Amino acid sequence: VLSLCCEACKKVIFHVPSELEADTLVGRVDLKECLQSAEFISSSNENFKILEDGSVYTTSAVSLSAEKKTFTILLKDIQEHVQKTIHVSLVEEEKKTQKTRHARDTVLKRTKRRWGPIPSVMIENSLGPFPLQIQQVQSDTAQNYTIYYSASGPGIDQDPKGLFYIERETGNIFATRAVDREQYPSFQIICFATTPDGYSPEVPLVHTIRIEDDNDNAPYFTQDLFEFSVPENSKPGIVVGKVTAEDRDEPYTLHTTLKYRIVSQNPPVTPAFSLHGDTGVIAVLLPQLDRELVSSYTLLVEVRDMAGQPFGLCTTGTAVIRIEDTNDNAPCFKQTQYETRVEENRVNVEILRVSVVDLDEPGSPGSGAVYEIIRGNDDRSFEITTDKNTNEGILCVVKGLDYESAKQRILVIAVNNEAPYMLAPHSQQLSQSTSSVTVHVLDVDEGPVFKPCHLRLDVKECEEIGKSIGRYLAEDPETGNSEGICYRIPPGQCNWISIDEKSGEVRTIKVLDRDVEEMRRGQCNITVLAIDRNGKTGTGTIQVVIQPGNKNYPRITKTEYIMCRDRKPICLTAQDGDESPYSTPFVYRITDRSLASMWKITRHNDNSVYLSPKGDIPFGTYEIPVSVIDNGGKVGENLVKVNLCDCVTPTECDTGPRSSSNGNVTLGVWAILAMILGSLLLLLILKTICGCCGSGVMHRHVTDDCANHNLIISNTEAPGEEVMDHNVIPLQNTNDQGGYGIKTGDQQTFEMVKGRGHTLESVKGGGHQTLGSVKEGGGQPMMDTCRYSYSEWHNFTHPRLGEKVHLCRQDEEQKHSEDYLLSYNYEGKGSLAGSVGCCSDQHEEEALDFLDQLEPKFRTLAETCVKR
Repeated sequence: VLSLCCEACKKVIFHVPSELEADTLVGRVDLKECLQSAEFISSSNENFKILEDGSVYTTSAVSLSAEKKTFTILLKDIQEHVQKTIHVSLVEEEKKTQKTRHARDTVLKRTKRRWGPIPSVMIENSLGPFPLQIQQVQSDTAQNYTIYYSASGPGIDQDPKGLFYIERETGNIFATRAVDREQYPSFQIICFATTPDGYSPEVPLVHTIRIEDDNDNAPYFTQDLFEFSVPENSKPGIVVGKVTAEDRDEPYTLHTTLKYRIVSQNPPVTPAFSLHGDTGVIAVLLPQLDRELVSSYTLLVEVRDMAGQPFGLCTTGTAVIRIEDTNDNAPCFKQTQYETRVEENRVNVEILRVSVVDLDEPGSPGSGAVYEIIRGNDDRSFEITTDKNTNEGILCVVKGLDYESAKQRILVIAVNNEAPYMLAPHSQQLSQSTSSVTVHVLDVDEGPVFKPCHLRLDVKECEEIGKSIGRYLAEDPETGNSEGICYRIPPGQCNWISIDEKSGEVRTIKVLDRDVEEMRRGQCNITVLAIDRNGKTGTGTIQVVIQPGNKNYPRITKTEYIMCRDRKPICLTAQDGDESPYSTPFVYRITDRSLASMWKITRHNDNSVYLSPKGDIPFGTYEIPVSVIDNGGKVGENLVKVNLCDCVTPTECDTGPRSSSNGNVTLGVWAILAMILGSLLLLLILKTICGCCGSGVMHRHVTDDCANHNLIISNTEAPGEEVMDHNVIPLQNTNDQGGYGIKTGDQQTFEMVKGRGHTLESVKGGGHQTLGSVKEGGGQPMMDTCRYSYSEWHNFTHPRLGEKVHLCRQDEEQKHSEDYLLSYNYEGKGSLAGSVGCCSDQHEEEALDFLDQLEPKFRTLAETCVKR
């Protein structure tokens, strides 16, 4: 391989073969000339690597191609923040003409052998003499070339500098001084073999110098002081803790194989613990550890390397083991008998303190005392607690004592610990310590005493003012009677009652109503004072409880209903403001006999019933009187209005004012006037529309498909009734608005269809004269053309409407309205299609020939509607 050196930091050209094997030296670049202190060296092409001396080697087999002919060497000085690049170009060298070989010539292929001695070893802390030869490196190419050896790396030209060097001519490696393995366990240096002209026939050699360990470090404990704790009375084998030590020498050698042992124990009694030699685990050895005898142990432990051999290095440490307290000692009273005194009727006073002795650790649950009175406190007049600071028992009187009842009381007190007992193995059961206390009761002059001290008085709700509800008396404990005692209620309490000063009789001073805000709780506690002749006082309590009464009538919550044609029963529910037993269950009855024969009531639950008709009764509005009786016998009268309507859903039913309790239909004056005004408004609209249409002549051409836009499928399964009689009043409108009048029996209605199915109904009086008869002079109606002008319609309706209005004004009982004014149920929405009036016209000269050209599906409808 030939190399051509050019100006550094600009461009370097190497002439190389077209095929390069891995680890082939390409050439060398002078890096220091480009950047003196290069700390980072890298190649832009991963197929090439650059060593610290500037040698360029291939990392894998390379075949020269366009993209592999150039690459860049990057140099960085991290501290100075300097960066430089060197551009390297590879040029294929010219091939030399080879001489023709004879057939007998053997083709020999030279294989290059790597030069690499085994790693060198240097003993740590070696004593010399220095310089000390540790290895020699040689190259096979020294047989053909003059070879000079050099090296670089840690210990040579890097820290620690000057530790090693290599002879230039022989390749011997020498050490100049001793080395500490713990600081430098090994060195990796790079050895070079070059000719005098700088050619490198060998790949640089990475050589390792390993420092062999010497046992120059003693083991040491990881802590200056190890502290452990173990409960007393622990069983042998219980692990207490673990001591650990480390050694800086080479791991996994005898230099770091450690052994532990206990050197001494303080106090120097029977050995209580054992130490595992390999792991350093401390365990309990003594079967009985008693904290009350020895509270802690101090162990001096040793660790030695070389597997504990005498010539190994060693270190000692300290372990302190504290014995934790357990409750293995019962508390004991210092005295077995106590005496004390207390005045009668004294409450919440301390009368005695008792103390105990406990050998367990003070302040721990094992020594905390818990006192209890086990005998002599059946009435719970006494109570004993523990003073947490002194661990003493405090005996108190919590309920006043009576000298006249008992002059002394004898109590028996026992004591235990807060924590349960934990006895040592094979020990006896602990006994409970007790002590007796004699309490002497001292006699004092007492005030009056109420009997009972708490009196309950039940008062019925809404009792009259001043009603006597009971008596509350007190007695003098000395005399046993109530003479000379006065009674009084202190102010500031609920003023429901008063008490007579002499007799103690209790009376109400206001009406006790549970619905009043201040009485809503229903009870009140009142303190009463009793005062004797000496001014001594006693107190008692009266609890006034208001008992609920039957003061409210049951009422039905909802009284207006709509019942459709399915006659689904209506659920009536009543409410009563009273409480039990004056509320539910309720009893419902229909008080009107005629309506009771038409309607029935069926029980649902305690406060609800079902109301339903007994049979097929007429449609209309029924006012049904229903009485509701509560459990206390109080009767509430209710009027239930049921609109029995010919509808599917209640929203379809006309909820206008009408009544059908007896089968008669009546209308109010305001309803009649509203209908008349609606009719007049309808006439005004018709007049306006006809006036607009009459301003010009309109010709309508009816096509054959006119019926397709105005006649809809009615799903009629059979022909309907004949409607071609003299009571039908057909109307025409040029704006696709039409109407018709139908009279059935004694009822005649007029319906105007507007827009897209919106219907306006008005009610007319019952006459037998139609518009057709008026047009023909009162004879037969003209059913052939069925066309009328607005003037003819006006002449027919105006005088009759005026006559009806006049009669309604003259008749106060509204008899005339009953004859001809009827309300009809709404039978559904109008058709979404327009009126069939588009098939006709106002002009009589236009024929109805298009009806003969209808499609087959409309012929049935035409035959039904037209009398042939």
